[in-house]
Amino acid sequence: MKIFLIGMMGTGKSYWTKKLSKKLKVGGYDLDFLIESQEEKTIAEIFAEDGEPYFRESESRILHWFGEKKAFVLATGGGTPCFHDNMNWMNNHGITVWIDEPIEALAERLIPEKAHRPLIQNLSDAELHQFLTAKLVERLPYYHRATYHLQGHAISDEGFAKIIKQYA
Repeated sequence: MKIFLIGMMGTGKSYWTKKLSKKLKVGGYDLDFLIESQEEKTIAEIFAEDGEPYFRESESRILHWFGEKKAFVLATGGGTPCFHDNMNWMNNHGITVWIDEPIEALAERLIPEKAHRPLIQNLSDAELHQFLTAKLVERLPYYHRATYHLQGHAISDEGFAKIIKQYA
C-alpha cells in the first residue's frame, strides 16, 4: 500500500506517518526530511539560498522516487500537491489522504515552530492566522482531489483504519 499524507503545515502528517508505518509494517518517510538530507541543507536554507522554485523542483524529484517503492507512508509538505502536477502523480501512484485541521489549531501548533518554517518565520502571530487562511484557500483545489479527506474526529486511529481496511 502506498499512502501519501497531504494537508497544511501543522496538521500532523509526520505524526501520522510514524504511527501508520508502524501499524502497517512499511517504511515511513517525511518528504521535507528527505529533501534536507539530499540537499544537505535545511528547508529554510534552501528557500533562502536557492529560492522556492528550486525547492519545489527538488521536492518533486524526490517525490517521484517513490514511484519505484512498493509500500510506504509518506508525509508530504503542505505545498507538495500544488506544484509540478504532483497531486495527479500521487493519485496515480497510491492513495492520498488529506488531513484537514482547523486554522485555529494549526496556528496554535505552528507559533512555537515559526523559526524552522520559511514560509511563516517572519510573520507575527496575527499574520500567521491570515497567512494560513489564504494558503488554505489557494491549496483547496489540490487538496480536494485527495482520495480521502479526514477532518475532526475522523483524524484518528479509527479514521485511518477505515481507509486501510478498504485496501487490506
